[in-house]
Amino acid sequence: MKKVAIILSGCGVNDGSEIHEAVLCLLHLTKLGARYQCFAPNKPQETINHLTGKSDVSQQRNVLTEAARISRGEIKPLNELNVADFDALLLPGGFGVAKNLSDFASQGTDMQLDAQVQTACKAFASARKPAGYCCIAPILIPRVYPAGVKGTIGTDTDTAAAFIAMGGEHIGCGVTDVVEDAHYQVISTPAYMLAKHIAEADIGIGKLVKRLLEM
Repeated sequence: MKKVAIILSGCGVNDGSEIHEAVLCLLHLTKLGARYQCFAPNKPQETINHLTGKSDVSQQRNVLTEAARISRGEIKPLNELNVADFDALLLPGGFGVAKNLSDFASQGTDMQLDAQVQTACKAFASARKPAGYCCIAPILIPRVYPAGVKGTIGTDTDTAAAFIAMGGEHIGCGVTDVVEDAHYQVISTPAYMLAKHIAEADIGIGKLVKRLLEM
């Protein structure tokens, strides 16, 4: 039975993991007979009111605590992730990727990954273990793998340009498809970068998870 490490970035599309994407990842892994363990950085985050879309400075929230909502409490701090215990890595999207797992939201192509995120992702890359990145999460790929690594965020021109500027080879992709870099064992799908509803996101994520386990 394959075991997959999942890195979450909080809970909620605007300041954490995209909930639909995260749940679909967990569902497809389970249906295909894989086990998983969720992880998240244990650090504070900016909170967005998802009803108004505005920052809520009155709320003091933590990435790990928020991500525990999605995993039903079954989650560990990211610094406890040991690559030797897993067969693959999976990152759902959500704006928390660009704010909590990295600073892409504020720094663009000068982005740096959270130190623990970088350590974990690079460990899987160095061990030649497959990794899947959904939605905006593929923007991390050029900081994890060598120049020329292939990936997709769909068809968004600005984000694709940033992917290329950081050294990746961006490949345009439809919402229901995936892009695989066979050399580096990394696969990506646009999910809600393009999806208009959950059923569209489901198709691409389902393909990604299936291929991830095959890899």
